[in-house]
Amino acid sequence: MESRDPSLTTPQSEASAGTRYPVSLYTEAQRKRRDESVWTLVQGILAPIQFLIFLCSLALVIRFLLTGEGELAAEMSILLKTLVLYTIMITGSIWEKAVFDEWLFARPFFWEDVFSMAVLALHTIYLVMLLGSFGSVEQRLYVALAAYATYVINAGQFLWKLRIARLQGTGAVAVAA
Repeated sequence: MESRDPSLTTPQSEASAGTRYPVSLYTEAQRKRRDESVWTLVQGILAPIQFLIFLCSLALVIRFLLTGEGELAAEMSILLKTLVLYTIMITGSIWEKAVFDEWLFARPFFWEDVFSMAVLALHTIYLVMLLGSFGSVEQRLYVALAAYATYVINAGQFLWKLRIARLQGTGAVAVAA
């Protein structure tokens, strides 16, 4: 039996082949709180900033791993990415509290938050390795790359939910599986 995200399906989807009908991500009251919250704007600003920092950092990390040049730049970029990640996690939690009255793991974003914890854990492991001088530079950078891979998956989850929210806002709720 196929495992499905319960926040994205309704009983109708069980009977339909290959199509999911997402339940509304927001009640009307939650949508109003989302639209009026300053934290929605904060998240909308921080997310693309984090992505740009990620791209630059990824290039610096790969450059160091391939050439041995730019160790400090690579490590500083990971620190900056981690700082922005912590900031977006804290402000995202405040956003969830403002919109859903839950600090984290609100039903519509449960799996995104679960995966965010993995992203946060890997970035934190990198910090512990760096600050505690554990492992080689290359080992730390491979941990950072693992953190970046999970970040890409997590960003995709959030983009998918943004797409669903936009489709629901236009009344087009059927989404291909």
